[in-house]
Amino acid sequence: MLESLPVGAPLQARVERLAEGGSPQVSFEFFPPRDAAAETRLWREIVRLEALEPRFVSVTYGAGGSTRERTHRIVSRIRNESLLEPAAHLTCVGAAREEIQEIARSYWTAGVRHIVALRGDPPREAGPYEPHPGGYPFAVDLVAGLKEVADFEISVAAYPEVHPQASGAEADLDNLKAKLDAGASRAITQFFFDPLRYLRFLERARAAGIGAPIVPGILPITNIERTIQIARNCGAGVPDWLRGLFDSLDDDPHARALVAAVAGAELCRQLQAHGVEEFHFYTLNRAELTLAICRLLNTPLPSTSGLAAVGAA
Repeated sequence: MLESLPVGAPLQARVERLAEGGSPQVSFEFFPPRDAAAETRLWREIVRLEALEPRFVSVTYGAGGSTRERTHRIVSRIRNESLLEPAAHLTCVGAAREEIQEIARSYWTAGVRHIVALRGDPPREAGPYEPHPGGYPFAVDLVAGLKEVADFEISVAAYPEVHPQASGAEADLDNLKAKLDAGASRAITQFFFDPLRYLRFLERARAAGIGAPIVPGILPITNIERTIQIARNCGAGVPDWLRGLFDSLDDDPHARALVAAVAGAELCRQLQAHGVEEFHFYTLNRAELTLAICRLLNTPLPSTSGLAAVGAA
């Protein structure tokens, strides 16, 4: 049953509720750089976030497998040159089963034990998704195939606001359950900005018998217009109140970053108040906002006795 403190609840009560959450477990997502200069910048961002001791860091796979070699190189570098645990994205798009299995074996040989298994999207010019004739048709098939290669830890995608191509919410939930039953150990959600979207989705998933972790995906807002476009493409909603927070801040990057950090931390805090203790951040290869949000979440809240003393003064 969803519970929340009513609007206007005493400050001390709200702080006590949030303080119960403690420091969350986090993970981060990066995308492969396009050139050597971008790789240097990315590595600098990875090093900055390493201090937060994430559970793992994942590296995406471009549409149609277009970044395959760059993904592999960055994942291998994380494995060999850092203390971080890398997770490689793999998709069904544009590859035969034997080719995908060979990629998976190469990851296992390199010491990579975690795969994010996705159906994937074709390049925009290719039109709607069509399974490769000799490939894995969908993510559920990919999960089962990866488990045949080795005992990977596998994460899959979940959609609190329903996958844009799903026939409905129930079918989407059935697909998530099938991926987990095929061998995935956790789901990571598409980003969202309304905590109730995630909490209601989690309730429905638990009612459907899904017991695996469903980690909320968090997208720090580096640019509100770009965020709105990304959200439109994946079927996620951007509330009007959130858009309003960024009004008139186009030419004020410092204020914009402050608003973005507080908005991201507040979303996580609201989820923490309902017992959520793990978050996956879509970093967009920029550490600043993710670092700021995590710092806010990991900073101990003031003692409630001190607040009581202030109130009594």
